[in-house]
Amino acid sequence: MARPVIILFGILFCSFIGKDQPSPIVIKTRLDNFTTDNIGNIYTIKDDELIKYLPTGKFFLRYSNLQLGTITTVDATNPLKLILYYRDFQQIVFLDNQLTATSDPVSLEKLGYEQTDLVCASANNGFWLYNKQNNELIRFNETSKKIASTGNLKQILRSDINPNFMLEHNGYLFLNSPETGIYVFDMFGAFSKIISVKDIKTFLVSDDVIYFKKDSSFCSYNFKLFEEACKSMPAGSFCLKMQYNKNRIYCGFKDSVVVY
Repeated sequence: MARPVIILFGILFCSFIGKDQPSPIVIKTRLDNFTTDNIGNIYTIKDDELIKYLPTGKFFLRYSNLQLGTITTVDATNPLKLILYYRDFQQIVFLDNQLTATSDPVSLEKLGYEQTDLVCASANNGFWLYNKQNNELIRFNETSKKIASTGNLKQILRSDINPNFMLEHNGYLFLNSPETGIYVFDMFGAFSKIISVKDIKTFLVSDDVIYFKKDSSFCSYNFKLFEEACKSMPAGSFCLKMQYNKNRIYCGFKDSVVVY
């Protein structure tokens, strides 16, 4: 008998192709990347510009800082405190839900980290960074004070890692290394385990389930039950990114975001 999470996942996908289901929401906009928050707001990135759309797909606000160049990533884990990372300038900008900067940009170079590849949000308005120079994860509090670190991960894990994405969920940091899997650390930087999901770019964690795009399919993996389910999506191979949130699947293309 299939586990409940797999059954629910199947029902979710079947509902997308039901004849009585409403048409998808289509947001026409050029983008390089996008993300969502836990309320269902949608954030698109194109070069130096961030645009926020309401769950209905209606345009809400726009933000841009020409002095910092291209936006690398946006973490909307906390919709009241977005984290924008500008890798070229090694700067972090914090925005409120009105896309207004809440403080001056944080310079990672001034903090002593000149080769930061990844940044994501942490609990209590803190943030994590992955420093490529030392192969290290470092956690900071809301005043940009270092409060935890892993040390050199290549030495600790005895493996070469090339992480491309990370996020914090429910007291753990999930660090994605496509060739080896997803490494999990606690809030103090102690290694917990590795989840054997490989060759993916980004993902979302909800409870014990990881949601991710694989080729033209959208998949779920329960890392407690070790069960995976995938469903081929219309035009999935053309999606730059897929994301699951609040019983919706979001597909990002070069010229639009489609919400099922």
